[in-house]
Amino acid sequence: MTESLQIKGLVAVVTGGARGIGRAIVERLAEVGADVVVNFVENENAANEAVRAAERRGVRAMSVRADVTKLPEAERLIEETRKHFGRVDILICNAGVWEGAPVEEISEELWDRVLDVNLRGTWTVCRTTVPLMKKQKFGRIVIVSSTAGQRGEANVSNYAASKGGQISFAKSLAAELAEDGITVNVVAPGWVDTEMNSEVFADAATRRKIEATIPLKRIATADDIARPVVFLCSEWARHITGEVLNVNGGSVLCG
Repeated sequence: MTESLQIKGLVAVVTGGARGIGRAIVERLAEVGADVVVNFVENENAANEAVRAAERRGVRAMSVRADVTKLPEAERLIEETRKHFGRVDILICNAGVWEGAPVEEISEELWDRVLDVNLRGTWTVCRTTVPLMKKQKFGRIVIVSSTAGQRGEANVSNYAASKGGQISFAKSLAAELAEDGITVNVVAPGWVDTEMNSEVFADAATRRKIEATIPLKRIATADDIARPVVFLCSEWARHITGEVLNVNGGSVLCG
C-alpha cells in the first residue's frame, strides 16, 4: 500500500524537525521510504535522535543546524541537502514559535520574533528550494500553519498574523508554481499535545475545558498532524494544491 504513495526514495527537508510535530513528520516520511533532513537550531541531541530513528527505518538521514529566519542559513540548509542527496523533492515548513500578549503589550521584539520564525522562516526556505524543484519539474511543499491563521485568536494576534500570512503565501505559491509541477499546501492544526503547549495542558482542568470545545473530544497528537502532511506529499494528493487541510477534531470548521 505504501508503494502507491510514491514517496520512497524522495528527499525531504523538515524545518524544526527535531521535536513535536516536526519529529513525527520525519518519522512518518521515513516510514514510507523518504530520505530526510532534520533541520534544527538548538537541540542537537534531539535532532540526532530523529536521524537515528529515521535510519532505523532503512532510509538515509542527516541533521543540519540552521536558523531559517536568516536567508543565508536557509540557503546553506538546502545546499547541504543538495550536496548530500543530489536533490530536494519535499519541503516541510514546520519551524514555528507560539508567543503572544494583548496587542498593547506586544513589544516590537516579540512581534518580530514570531513573524521572523513563522513567516519569514517559511519564505526563506521556499525561496531557496523552489529553483531546485523547478529544474526537477517536481516538488511538494507543505506548510504547517494553524487554526489561528484562519479565524484569529485573542491575545496572540502576532502569532495569528504569521499563520494567516503562511496561508496566503501558500495559496500564492500554489498558483505561481503549478506549471512547474510543484504543489503547495497547508495543514492547519488546532490544539496539539506537544512541548509547545505543555504549560497549558499541565493544568488538568484547562485541558478538560479545551477537550470539551473539540467535537471529537480529544486533543491531537503530533502523529495526527504528521499523517495528513505525508498524504499531501504523496502521489495520492497529486491534484491538490493551494488547499488548507484542517486537522482540528472539528473545532474550527473552515471551508
